[in-house]
Amino acid sequence: MLRLGMPVIGVTDVPRAVAFWTAALNLVAGEERASETWRTLEHADGSGRALGLLRSTSPAEPRPRVHLDLFAETREEQQSEITRLTGLGAQAVDWDSYPPDPDFVVLADPDGNIFCVVDLSHAAGGSDRPGT
Repeated sequence: MLRLGMPVIGVTDVPRAVAFWTAALNLVAGEERASETWRTLEHADGSGRALGLLRSTSPAEPRPRVHLDLFAETREEQQSEITRLTGLGAQAVDWDSYPPDPDFVVLADPDGNIFCVVDLSHAAGGSDRPGT
């Protein structure tokens, strides 16, 4: 029987991606299958795998059909996390598909992979989010 493993992000620079995503999500780099082209990131509390990073030569998609949503509990926390993530190397994305009064902000990791920071106190249900 199949079960969902973990999301995997294609990156051009595995060490840079490890540095960004471990700091962004309080993860740790595991040794499971670690190589120059692969790294498994694990939850810092030891509860298991969280994210895979795979070296890729293809460019990041400007409008990916699948992406990560990172949750913040309040608008203040959302803004604080956006500031922290951009300090780690994320960039704001000029997203032309925001709905009126959005509950999310679109960012890109250092490789250009798009993700969203969602304010759960304002969440509208997700039908207007990128990739949906």
